[in-house]
Amino acid sequence: MAPVKTKSLTALAVIAFAAAAIAPAAAQVPLHPALQDRFTFGAGVFFPKTATQAQLTSNRTGLGTSLDFEETLDMERSKAVPTLYGRWRIGQRWRIDAEYFQLNRSSERVIDRDIQWGDQTFAANTTVSAKFDFSDLRISGGYSFFRTPDKELGVGLGLHMAWYDVQLNSSASNREGQDVLAPLPVLSLYGNFALTDTWAVGARLDRFSLDYDKFSGGLTSLALDLQYQPFRHVGFALGYRGLFIEAEVEGDRVTGKFRQTFQGPMVSMSASF
Repeated sequence: MAPVKTKSLTALAVIAFAAAAIAPAAAQVPLHPALQDRFTFGAGVFFPKTATQAQLTSNRTGLGTSLDFEETLDMERSKAVPTLYGRWRIGQRWRIDAEYFQLNRSSERVIDRDIQWGDQTFAANTTVSAKFDFSDLRISGGYSFFRTPDKELGVGLGLHMAWYDVQLNSSASNREGQDVLAPLPVLSLYGNFALTDTWAVGARLDRFSLDYDKFSGGLTSLALDLQYQPFRHVGFALGYRGLFIEAEVEGDRVTGKFRQTFQGPMVSMSASF
């Protein structure tokens, strides 16, 4: 799951927390809406660069080809996708956060080798159509154990509802695919720091790892945001999102393995009150 990249991104988040926490106190404590308003709703555009490896193994034969969807099947590596998010502050220390994005991709290519995908074999030199749809809904409840008018640090517990719809088909064979919904629980660390009344920074790190019954895998999610709110109820943000997933799910007929990374910038607009 790209451990070097994950460690580097985690280090960036820690640096962001520390830099804001030790910044010299201003003559007047800034009051940024991101730390004051009860409700925040936003929409934006996420520009992820994606790397995808997947394998669908037949439980009957034990055969399955590991595929790089971007390299072998010529899927897009980069694509702009919409994203939605929201926050509800319950009192001074409790909060509920949600964020959602969906990435749908498809491709068609003449393959140069045999591919065993579940119970289907796609022979070399045939045209294969591929579909790889993914969506992630993140919902979490958090508690800010450190809270001042211009700073907060907290921990949270939540879910990443990761949904996959992966299919391969050709004119010479039946469609073969796997539809998986994986509710992945995560522990979170987050922080928000007001720099001025209009500028603020925020960071969040989610982590999950589990090996139980017919599922094993892990998830790391990182968010960094620079928030600018020139108007009382309207703001803008430039951020980074990184999502790293590795999972294996055993079904009745096939076993699916996925390893995927999404990382890139995000721009958004929000309303708060």
